Amino acid sequence: MAKKEVAIEDDSDIEPSREIELTRPEAAKTEVTEEESEELESETKTPEAPEAPVAEEAAEEEEEIEIVEEKFYDLNLRRIWTAPREKRTPRAVRYVRQYAANRMKTDNVSLSEETNSLLWSRGISKPPRKIRIRVVKDKEGKVIVFPGEGK
Repeated sequence: MAKKEVAIEDDSDIEPSREIELTRPEAAKTEVTEEESEELESETKTPEAPEAPVAEEAAEEEEEIEIVEEKFYDLNLRRIWTAPREKRTPRAVRYVRQYAANRMKTDNVSLSEETNSLLWSRGISKPPRKIRIRVVKDKEGKVIVFPGEGK
């Protein structure tokens, strides 16, 4: 690694400056042995393992819900499209929550991630025209809205 000299095109009697090497000096460099590189590789691989159990826990959590009541509904979201463009999908989310609350006679309603992504799949201004939902009520009175089979 040879250092380069840079000439200054100035008339003053200043000596030419030398470029500063951006890498570490040779003495400060540490050699990484094969064992250390294997340890570093194993440390980087460990975060990948917990991802699979997270998905399993979510599936187990859905199965653990003690279902008291379960119903399927086909919702026509035609009236949502009368709203301004940038308010349609948020309005659709509120409409689905309100519909589930009225049908299951409770205020404790939550949408699953799948249902939310189904409503938001085409963006804020183009929610789906119709959706099929599965509404589940557990023994504590909590209602969860899942996407239904089919659409």
